[in-house]
Amino acid sequence: MTKIVCFGPGPMFKGGISNYNTSLAKAFDRRGDCEVHIVSWTQQYPAIIPREFVDKKSKVDLLEGTNIQVHYLTNYNNPLSWTATANKIIELEADIVIFQWAIAIQGLPLGRIARKLVKHGGMEVIFDLHFVIQKESSSLDKRFTHYGIAPASSYVAHAYKTVDELRELFPQREFLVSEDGNWGEAAGAEAMPGRKVIKLYHPIYDLFAPQADFDVAAFKAEHGLRENVFLFFGFIRKYKGLHNVIKAFAKLAERREDVSLIICGESFWDTLKADKLSTKIKNATFGLAKKIFLKKSDDERNYRPLELVDQLGIRDRTMIKNEFVANEEVHQYFQASDAVVLFYSYATPSGVESISYNFRLPAVATKVGHFPETIQEGYNGYLAEPDDIEDMARQMEKMITDPIPRDNVAETTKSMSWDNYAQAILNGAR
Repeated sequence: MTKIVCFGPGPMFKGGISNYNTSLAKAFDRRGDCEVHIVSWTQQYPAIIPREFVDKKSKVDLLEGTNIQVHYLTNYNNPLSWTATANKIIELEADIVIFQWAIAIQGLPLGRIARKLVKHGGMEVIFDLHFVIQKESSSLDKRFTHYGIAPASSYVAHAYKTVDELRELFPQREFLVSEDGNWGEAAGAEAMPGRKVIKLYHPIYDLFAPQADFDVAAFKAEHGLRENVFLFFGFIRKYKGLHNVIKAFAKLAERREDVSLIICGESFWDTLKADKLSTKIKNATFGLAKKIFLKKSDDERNYRPLELVDQLGIRDRTMIKNEFVANEEVHQYFQASDAVVLFYSYATPSGVESISYNFRLPAVATKVGHFPETIQEGYNGYLAEPDDIEDMARQMEKMITDPIPRDNVAETTKSMSWDNYAQAILNGAR
């Protein structure tokens, strides 16, 4: 029985990384030959960050029917908990520990924990990389990332762009890359700690699935949605390009009467009550830290793309749900839509793209990051030039005039399962 620890936010947290960590743990548990533990944060970030991260809406138990044990241990703000976390993983006698790496600021605690595990020996320490080069530019990002992921026995990357970034961060290392974790006759593979990379993909989320009894027509009628519906889903962050989605859709709406846009997601920096003293203190402290460490252009707390809906006169074409969506409600927004819109300014593999594939939804995305690797032009989606509003509107219209067969989406993603993903990790750790 292989003992596996999936380190990352447990299912009580919001967001894609929590869903990802939970899905990966479930994939190992399904095998029947693994004892699986989730070791989780209790608080993922410095206490000054003015945001609510706990999911207080979802009712469904994502771990129901599994044998997975969850341990909420790691508090970013308490270094003693970092030691306690490493000790717990050692006590569990884990064979494989998989850290979810999604933000540079976590480099200090994760680097400390990983180093203790490596020093103890006897386990494969893997960092599952959602990025290497941080989205927001900070003077400390590279240092935190280097410190955080350096001790890994091996890595998982979801795109070749991430592999290139890994080489850039560690120019002295020669990385050996495999797409299935089988190293074959590669010389020295077993003697290359910190040099092995399994290049995989972002698996298709099976936490969210179509509901056969969901009345799409009734939902569309209730919300005034027209024949062709485009969806922006997920946390509203500037790099995800909602401002460009709205502008491109407005141009499309000038030409067509049969289109609607759903905007469904929580504004990332607007989850706490603004009039509370604790929120005011956090905002002031966090604002000062951002001025010190971030470029002015990267401070997105004043990002207000939803104001464009009224400015551009498309309120009657737009359904807005500006809040976190409970897990059990996610399906209805995807089932009511015809395509997902991913006009990112830069991108690591997208959880929203992964969700959309489970609903066989094609994507309209920008030619950035990994999207050209996962979206085949005209087969499972369309690609637009970044920051070119006219081209974005053109590609959205092409989705209507030359629609993508849903079977194409299913065919593209049939090998991108969590079970295949888990098997590749086990292959690479042997």
